[in-house]
Amino acid sequence: MKNIKVINNSYLKITIWAMTGIVILMGGLLINQKKSVAADLVVYKSPSCGCCGDWVNHMEKNGFTTEVHNNPDMSPIKEKMGVPSNLQSCHTAVIGGYVIEGHVPADVIARLLKEKPNIKGLAVPGMPMGSPGMDGPRKDPYDVVTFDQNGKISVYTSR
Repeated sequence: MKNIKVINNSYLKITIWAMTGIVILMGGLLINQKKSVAADLVVYKSPSCGCCGDWVNHMEKNGFTTEVHNNPDMSPIKEKMGVPSNLQSCHTAVIGGYVIEGHVPADVIARLLKEKPNIKGLAVPGMPMGSPGMDGPRKDPYDVVTFDQNGKISVYTSR
């Protein structure tokens, strides 16, 4: 008669339970994985600027995902992004290949992304009261302007 090895019944049960546990654990980990999604809007701002943080909150409340980089010296970033000095504000952002300078409203950025004009970006020069992130006792009128690689500036919309 052939030699037949008998596996200890307890050992078999433990092995089956351990394998079942591993399969359940791995399945749970795979099911709960979140996709890594790049942010819609990459923002560069001074770490001490409160209105920049308020603008980021405005963008997030309007459905944009953000990635924020605090930088105490914004001048090199603005220069690298090609923001004309007369349009510079407190923060600079990039979305969909466009540069966004200052307190540009979320709906205007959504319009930009839909229309896809041949420009470098949008800007709200200065820090006008009543623009997103610049909440206060009054709402000053302001322009959202386009700028291109050659320095041409045009009004995109007025608020």
